Amino acid sequence: MADRRLTKEEIVTLNTLIEKKASNSAISRIIGTSEGAVRYHRKKQSLISPTNGNAKESKAMTYEELISDWMEKAAADKRPANIRELHEHLVLHYGYNHSYKSVLRYVRKKYPRPPIRTYRRVELAPGAQSQTDWGEFPQVCIGGVWKKLYAFILVLSHSRMWAAVWSESMDQLHWHQCHNEAFRRLEGIPAVNRIDNLKTGVASGAGATGVINAAYSSYARSVGFHVDLCPPRSGNAKGKVEAKVKQLRKLLPITRREWSSIRELQHETDQAIERYAKNTICPATGKTIHASWQDEIPLLRPPMLLPEPFDKVVSRVVRPDCCVFFENRQYTVPFQLVKELVEVRGCADRVQILAHGKVVIEYPRHTEERILIDRKCYEGPATDRVLPPPPQGKLTSRLEEIMASGVEARSIDYYAALAEVAR
Repeated sequence: MADRRLTKEEIVTLNTLIEKKASNSAISRIIGTSEGAVRYHRKKQSLISPTNGNAKESKAMTYEELISDWMEKAAADKRPANIRELHEHLVLHYGYNHSYKSVLRYVRKKYPRPPIRTYRRVELAPGAQSQTDWGEFPQVCIGGVWKKLYAFILVLSHSRMWAAVWSESMDQLHWHQCHNEAFRRLEGIPAVNRIDNLKTGVASGAGATGVINAAYSSYARSVGFHVDLCPPRSGNAKGKVEAKVKQLRKLLPITRREWSSIRELQHETDQAIERYAKNTICPATGKTIHASWQDEIPLLRPPMLLPEPFDKVVSRVVRPDCCVFFENRQYTVPFQLVKELVEVRGCADRVQILAHGKVVIEYPRHTEERILIDRKCYEGPATDRVLPPPPQGKLTSRLEEIMASGVEARSIDYYAALAEVAR
């Protein structure tokens, strides 16, 4: 009898007869094929049998109880089991030395496939939300030098209007600076900004349980928006901004052209986005993205006073000597704020001290001096809560006059007058 390709139904029947220990000749008569074909399928079934499995399959089977516990816990939590995390768990804690696919094959064979996960499509009101992410470009030629650049992307969820700001770093200072530049380009600030779980935005955790980075939390309060952390491993939760990262690569020959400077690249990027917005329809409004954005601008918070970018922020209680500590240095603060909590920010080249959301005094940052004093902090009328420090003594005042005169210009009369004051 000539061999032929068996149908799926015949293969199921053949496997059932093999499990019932029917002979090859009997199976060949029932199926209508040769005994050689039966022997082939019998051998194939034995190779994937749990009792005669290959090394990868049998290795996974030795961890059957652990895998079962993992799957039961996932079912109890009403979530699909993450098989990659299961494999990492077995490798890390139980010395499993086989591939992820070996575990995946075992789970798929033994357990039913999880139900398909759906997600809700939401269209937000104008001014409600923006989404933020970075695009990475490892090779960009700037002035004849190949550099790694990052494109900060911020898109308004309603109108789909977006801004791309180029940066050479993704650190905290550039993270805040890029926000400022994007908000200026979009001419407003939405109520909520959804971000990925990157370290300049999140201190620990992820999603709903994540803790927002202290510096970014302070920046958001100053600007006036709420930070919404994207759930982990949920690209569709910020799909609008991810689409714009891909769109940016299509709009400009970023890696195929030499740019004279980052400023030129930024200028060309702004123009390309404007052309795109004027020629692309916003699905939420039926108008162009540019027209939809113009309608959305009145519902955004105006970017009037965006804070200077900073990479470090702490809260300090002002001591009775009107000083606060920051980065191993002491800075004087207006005496009216003694015993109050102030915020100290480390900007690019200065230290800002804020009270009640406003900058009250600034100092240069990273100075050699460890104590920085501004005499104006000790001046002014008393308040109902705090009295001003006592006035400076005559001896101290006269000493300062002598020191200000310069060594060669100091007259003996200074020292005589100083002695008079000291008596």
